[in-house]
Amino acid sequence: MPEPTGQVSDAVKGNWVDHLAPAATRPYLRLSRADRPIGTWLLLLPCWWGLALAILHDGQPRWTDLWIFIACGLGAWLMRGAGCTWNDITDRNFDGAVERTKSRPIPSGQVSVKQAATWMIAQALISFAILLSFNTAAIAMGVLALLPVAVYPFAKRFTWWPQVFLGLAFNWGALLAWVAHTGSLHIASVVLYIAGISWTLFYDTIYAHQDKEDDALIGVKSTARLFAENTPQWLRRFLVGTVVLIALAILLAMSGQSDRPFAILLALVAPWAMGLHMIWQLRQLDIDDNGICLRLFRANRDTGLIPLLFFAGAMFL
Repeated sequence: MPEPTGQVSDAVKGNWVDHLAPAATRPYLRLSRADRPIGTWLLLLPCWWGLALAILHDGQPRWTDLWIFIACGLGAWLMRGAGCTWNDITDRNFDGAVERTKSRPIPSGQVSVKQAATWMIAQALISFAILLSFNTAAIAMGVLALLPVAVYPFAKRFTWWPQVFLGLAFNWGALLAWVAHTGSLHIASVVLYIAGISWTLFYDTIYAHQDKEDDALIGVKSTARLFAENTPQWLRRFLVGTVVLIALAILLAMSGQSDRPFAILLALVAPWAMGLHMIWQLRQLDIDDNGICLRLFRANRDTGLIPLLFFAGAMFL
């Protein structure tokens, strides 16, 4: 069977956008990366971490948490789509010069910049409408999230650490969901946020190795180019940082709950189980094999789901 017209080169094979979505909608759904769902998962999972840890902090869930859970899913899909559309608008000239990205909707001519901008605004407005269902503090946090989202596409032009800026944007949900549940920030949520940034540095450095040769030709910076052959050593540091910081966030969130020792112990298994999955990735990694890099990057959906399962179990102890 021939590949669908307009399919993006790194899209998931057999994805629903290229085979089931109406033809007129496909370029816009491709702009939103709906054919590559891993990014939505990586944006969503820190939201669910923050909500779960806030529930563990309070000791019990509320009915309103079900809406926060659902709203985070809807918002992650929409804001990931808006952010990716913004990224493609700002990177349209770079994308046309990179083998992996030249098939994206704007450089391939599927949509114009004006059409992409209209689509971006529509997604952001729907997401904002969902945000308005949260408390005032969470709404403010949601508005502030636009700052790292706006800056990220430009980061690779002025720093070797653009993955830090991606982490700032992609893990904001850990703060937002905590505030949506509790009404205010807590040191545990901030530590969890920093842990998420460390995790982003891990998985996005792996991802960036796919483009390092093209990036070098066009002058785009990344941690993959910066670390080069030392990448495994740096990834081990990010792994340790992620595990230690999540464990610290749990201890801070559940401090004073000496009557729930088994809940605390089960929650503390979460970062170590996550770390084992990251170790597995390191053992599989070949930074010069683009196929392996993409497969391991996508495997981080499971990496992020692991702690969530332990957090959910701890709620019932």
